[in-house]
Amino acid sequence: MSSQVRGGTRWKRFALVMVPSVVATAAVGVGLAQGALAASFAVSGQSFKVRTDKLVGEDFVQYGSVAVGKSLDGKEAAHPVAVSGFSKATITNMCQSVVTPKVPFGIGNVSLKLTAGTDPENPVVATNLYLDVAQLDTDAYFEGMDIGVAAQDLGGPGIQPGTEKQVNPNGFGQRAKSAVLTDVEQTAWATTAGTFKLSNLSLKLHKGVEECF
Repeated sequence: MSSQVRGGTRWKRFALVMVPSVVATAAVGVGLAQGALAASFAVSGQSFKVRTDKLVGEDFVQYGSVAVGKSLDGKEAAHPVAVSGFSKATITNMCQSVVTPKVPFGIGNVSLKLTAGTDPENPVVATNLYLDVAQLDTDAYFEGMDIGVAAQDLGGPGIQPGTEKQVNPNGFGQRAKSAVLTDVEQTAWATTAGTFKLSNLSLKLHKGVEECF
């Protein structure tokens, strides 16, 4: 009995340690009422990785911003990001991962890995999607591209609601009527969406480091 109690206590503590990971992926796991939530939240102290075979987006916009929050040790932190926005996007074979380092009780590193949209006929579908990206590698195709537009003049979906103070309205931006990104690998600090439909969703924990790329 005492062994079972200790095990239960450890997993409760483990859950507390994993909170930053869950926060980092919350926007993927929860469908938000479209337009009802402003993205003025503090980002977690962990970036996460996303890989996808293909993203097809409508009304693409991109501009510079700052993701603010705290580091894992509670210090103030700010991260320059390139925000990519889409009024609608379909995502095929998506993988998202985040690693929580140095979990206590001898557990060590723990990876949270999420996959969805593995069937090309039933991809992930998102509306009013915003990605706060620190690094991106992809092959990209755009239609109706404008480069060098002031951020405040990008048009729909525009600057993400709730983050206007983190964006220079006269800063550099670009937009396109549509975008197709293939073989996407990105590191991000936040993802938000008006709605997020994840088909064939699978979420697993792995001991050690197991990332999408």
